[in-house]
Amino acid sequence: MTDLSGHATPHFVLTRARTGITIMRALAAMAALLLTGSVAFADPPKLAVFDFELIDTSLPGEFYGSKPELARLDRISEQLRKELTDSGKFQVLDIAPVRDAARHANLQACGGCDLKLAGQLGAELEITGMVQKVSNLIINLNIYLRDVKTGNMITAASADMRGNTDEAWTRTMSYLIRNRLLAPNYGKPE
Repeated sequence: MTDLSGHATPHFVLTRARTGITIMRALAAMAALLLTGSVAFADPPKLAVFDFELIDTSLPGEFYGSKPELARLDRISEQLRKELTDSGKFQVLDIAPVRDAARHANLQACGGCDLKLAGQLGAELEITGMVQKVSNLIINLNIYLRDVKTGNMITAASADMRGNTDEAWTRTMSYLIRNRLLAPNYGKPE
């Protein structure tokens, strides 16, 4: 008869120390991740969203004024702030301390005053926007996102809308938020 006792080890006898993951090592790794988690997850960037401005070159605007459009500007500005806040990707700052100065400046052509105002709020990023109304059927909505420190344009988003209604303005803003500002990798170089 052949003696196999030197060749086989019973399954309940340890033959060498294991170098794999033990419960203690797993717990130590989890504790380390929890302790350093605050470093790994930085706060979202601080963002100043200025009220949108209107350029009305339409004939009805010339004769009757732009009162409905001015109310819509306020609504889409608040819509943008709310949706960006709800996304969790930005800390949207209150612009109340600089709102009056911003409203008295043409933020699209003031030589960087928008960056100075955003800097006063402690913002890292800022959004300005403009609606250009050519007629009741041709309206363009533009959003500009800039780095406050460098002044560089990060991204611009633009959409045309057909029709001058509350719904058209709201839907156009929703489209730009969803498909441009919050879209994965939008505005990042490839």
